[in-house]
Amino acid sequence: MSLQLFVDSASDLPMEYIRENNLNLLPLRVHIDDQEYEDLVNISSKKVFDAIRNGQHPKTSQASPKQMEELFTELAISNKQGLYIAFSSQLSGTYQTAVMVRDQVKEEYPSLDLVILDSKCASLGYGLVVQRAVELAKEGIGRESIVKDSEFHSQHMEHLFTVDDLDYLARGGRVTKASAFIGGLLNIKPLLHVEDGKLVPLEKLRGKKKLLKRIIEVMNERGEQLDQQVIGISHGDDEPLANEIKQMITAEFGTTEFSTNLIGSSVGAHAGPGTLAIFFLNKRPDSTHQ
Repeated sequence: MSLQLFVDSASDLPMEYIRENNLNLLPLRVHIDDQEYEDLVNISSKKVFDAIRNGQHPKTSQASPKQMEELFTELAISNKQGLYIAFSSQLSGTYQTAVMVRDQVKEEYPSLDLVILDSKCASLGYGLVVQRAVELAKEGIGRESIVKDSEFHSQHMEHLFTVDDLDYLARGGRVTKASAFIGGLLNIKPLLHVEDGKLVPLEKLRGKKKLLKRIIEVMNERGEQLDQQVIGISHGDDEPLANEIKQMITAEFGTTEFSTNLIGSSVGAHAGPGTLAIFFLNKRPDSTHQ
């Protein structure tokens, strides 16, 4: 794969996948008890969720500008093309910093050929866009076509989230219009989605059964050819819940391909344990590369 692909850890792709596909990783950083960790590199999601359960409040920061500079400089020296599909600019400053660093490196290395795309996606929704780009790059598809395809998938990627406690998201400023959803009656479950890269509460439902049923209904309303696409499922250390929704999706839509993973440390620090997220396309591309 001559095209060099860059990804940050908010894609929630497993490290094994990143290594197998020779992706250039830009880890976001997680802070617990005055210790700084690199997401995916030296901290696990489990450690973050356990810290939250123990009453701690992990914080996060964007990927390292220094590491960006090093990787972008290596790309320039290699004379290869690069594509960095980035975490939503509405949820992290990583995209903006990457653009700034690229422009700085380009001053010294005018030959730097790096496209940086704001995915406006998060977690495995973002990860699915990256996986698609990896597949196309392996097929030898040119970067321009991969960028167009990635833009399409980013624009049409649906995110459905539910969290055990919206306070986690509200505390970090990761969710808008949250005031009406915070607190409330026992067993009220929020359902959120993404609008233009931002997490926005959609509905609130009483009880897990009604919530899961509503997720299936929203997928039916918004999804297209759900039996012919890869559905992403990420969870906050609750594999039984992830398996339950997976079985419901299979039964309802006949879906056979899933990408399932733990929510990563950087996203998990804001979403918290017990989170469940579903990702799917609301429109299928018309191109031959499906």
